[in-house]
This record gives sequence, C-alpha cells and structure tokens, in this order.
Amino acid sequence: MDLTADQPQILLLAGTVEARVLAKKILERFPTVRLTASFAGAVKDLPDLGVPTRIGGFGGIEGLCQYLQTEKVSLIIDATHPFAAQMSRNAFHAAEREDVAILRLERPAWQQAPNDLWHPVASMDDAADAIPDGAHAFLAAGRKEIATFYRRGDIIGTARMIEPPPAPLPDHWSLVLSRPPQSAEEEVELFQEKGITHVVTKNSGGTRAYAKIEAARQMQLPVIIVDRPELPSTDTAATVNDVLDWTDKFLNT
Repeated sequence: MDLTADQPQILLLAGTVEARVLAKKILERFPTVRLTASFAGAVKDLPDLGVPTRIGGFGGIEGLCQYLQTEKVSLIIDATHPFAAQMSRNAFHAAEREDVAILRLERPAWQQAPNDLWHPVASMDDAADAIPDGAHAFLAAGRKEIATFYRRGDIIGTARMIEPPPAPLPDHWSLVLSRPPQSAEEEVELFQEKGITHVVTKNSGGTRAYAKIEAARQMQLPVIIVDRPELPSTDTAATVNDVLDWTDKFLNT
C-alpha cells in the first residue's frame, strides 16, 4: 500500500532566497506533506534544499499539466523570481486547467526614495536604449540577457552574474562573477573602482540585491530600472510567513 497517496503534494517552484527558506519551513510546519522543489536550471550553482528536487523545464503548460496529474499535486507555490514571467504564467494556466490550487510569493517591489534618480523602462531592450552615449553602465542582468546590451558599442559595461554568459562580453567590458553583496559599502567601492556612471537593474524587490540601489542613491547615480512584467491575477503572499499561513488554511479547509 502506498502510504503517501493521501498526503498533500506541494510543488515549490524555486529559484529565490525565499524558496530556500520555504522548503525548510514547510517541512517543519507541515511534516506530513510531500514537498518537491523545482528549479528551471538557468544556473548550475543550485542550493540543496533538503527536499526531493527536479531541475529543468516541464515542457510548457501541457508538460506541467501532465506532471500535476502524475504526481497528484494539490498545491503549487510559485516562489520563482519576479521576472520569471513565463514560468509563472505557465504555472497559473496549468493550475487553472487541472483545478490545482496556486499561490504566488510576490515580494514587494522596490519603491523610489526622494533622492533616487530612477528612469523606469518596460524591458531590457528599452534599458539598453536608455543608456546614454559614453556611459559606463553597471549591468545587473542575467547571463542570458546580457547580450541585449552588446549592440551598444558606444558604452562600456561592467556585468555581474553568477556564471559566465554564453557569448563573451565585448573586449572593453568587464565581468564580475559573484552573487550581489548585501553591503552598500561594497557596491560603492565597486562602482568607484570601475568608474560607473549608470546602474541598470530589474525591480526585483527584496533585500538580497538592494545594496546596489542604496549605493546608487549615495553616489547620486542614475538607475535605469526595468518594471516588473504583468502576471495573471491569483492569490499572492508578500512574505514567507504569509505563504505558511495561507498554506495552513488551505490544508485545513
């Protein structure tokens, strides 16, 4: 007899710091659930969440629907990055089609402070267009997005990412391979060392990558900030604790 058949199955779409915390706290608070974490696999340096884990895409909405059926998933917790729009959309539509509950962890976006010099844009392409001629831009872009800026032969770029991009950076650019520091002082030091004149970033929200916003504020650097993509309307939670409380109500209803 399969003793796990009647246990709730939760699919945690991971890829954020919050997802790491959630994996641990869900098991602590709901020890009888079956929890599987899923990573898109965009980077190889993945954390061990201590739960069964799958890596890679599902094969679009159809593939995700098949997975939900096979694994008898009763709840999807979407804790992907705010800009992982395609995965969030696929999760929403698959959950709707299979009548599976879904909750999206939607960390609050960063808000512009009075001394911030923000220039909001709608996409990375627009961000590339918005950089002035001759600028030395700090580019907080993903390894698959950085090539969007290569066409700007009239600028210098310093790009930071966890792993090298598929195509090498232009010869006169520099690459910083690291995760974002949490200290604004470290960011100020980097910006001064590189002679940064503009910062380009997504409005990711959260505290993990906020230091560059603080550093730009201190140095009065313009920030070209990409607005978040629009996602389907669904139940959302702003914090890990909110997700746990929502899940508690769902499991006990």
